[in-house]
Amino acid sequence: MVDFNVPPFVGDELKYIEQAVKARRISGDGTFTKKCNAWLEKNFHAQKVLLTTSGTSALDMAMLLCNFQPGDEVILPSYTFSSTATSILVGGAIPVFVDIRSDTMNIDERKIEAAITPRTRAVAVVHYAGISCEMNSIVDIARRHKLKIIEDAAQGVMSTYNGKFLGTLGDFGCYSFHETKNFSMGEGGAIVINDAAYNERAEILREKGTNRSKFFRGQIDKYTWVDVGDSYLPSEINAAYLYAQLQRADEINENRSATWQKYFDAFQPLANAGKIELPAVPANCRHNGHLFWLKLKDLQQRTEFINFMCDNGVNCVFHYVPLHSAPAGKKYCRFHGEDLFTTRESERLVRLPMYYGLSAEDLNRVVETVKKFFD
Repeated sequence: MVDFNVPPFVGDELKYIEQAVKARRISGDGTFTKKCNAWLEKNFHAQKVLLTTSGTSALDMAMLLCNFQPGDEVILPSYTFSSTATSILVGGAIPVFVDIRSDTMNIDERKIEAAITPRTRAVAVVHYAGISCEMNSIVDIARRHKLKIIEDAAQGVMSTYNGKFLGTLGDFGCYSFHETKNFSMGEGGAIVINDAAYNERAEILREKGTNRSKFFRGQIDKYTWVDVGDSYLPSEINAAYLYAQLQRADEINENRSATWQKYFDAFQPLANAGKIELPAVPANCRHNGHLFWLKLKDLQQRTEFINFMCDNGVNCVFHYVPLHSAPAGKKYCRFHGEDLFTTRESERLVRLPMYYGLSAEDLNRVVETVKKFFD
């Protein structure tokens, strides 16, 4: 069976974990956590980056930093993981869904402005498959209406838009380092803070509502509880695992991007024949090969395709069920406008195996099995 995903492992992870253990510091904000923060800040030209326990907790922090009030609203796509909407609720606001684009599966920037009300405070964009949303338009809308922008860049580490790294384009960026992502620490994430005015409160939120970070820097003689917060610090063991991969980030990125391109080239004849649709990458975007999808005719054909691939030793999966159709989505959220593409496109999309180190043999097996289905 060709696995759908294999967590990345480059070889130095265990060495760094051993170093963390021998240093007798495996709780949060130790040497490896700081090394990861510094690496991300330097390489992504980010003002401030803090590792978190997950991409979800990074989103939680971003929403809390927005300081929403009861009744405030945040616009987002329905085609995303539950964390994007749940974090808005954690921050005290109401999620308002709008439709997506059919080409990139990202939020349709043309639908945002019509969804804005006097209670709208922010837009949460999701860079699906590591391909950027149309950020120039979204930033323009946000500036004119005085809205915050939260980038859910869980899938977008190393991707760029007009040469700038995803996560650094809005007010806050959120990364995931889950085992399914390009770079992993098992469970983990990071928040990118693009305005220094939020640095101190972000540290407080992350340290259970205390000013402990200032204490460790010697800025105060004791720390105390000063605000709301939670335990958003990952352990040093997780950070050590991640740091090994960040040291070889270009290698991982190039390997995944090469696999993505081989898929794309192999399936172009099927797309030209009208049998499938392939991912669209706008000219001003550089993606990170996070995932590769095909779109089939409809839900029935996708189900047949997934079963066929599985029967022939290839593990394929579909992706999100739109949040506005989920029980919690119906209870806590609303959809503005018409659902033209969100449900229809989500029912056609299927993801192929994609991970760092996917062998040429397994890749060819995937390609030949896809072709066999359509033959």
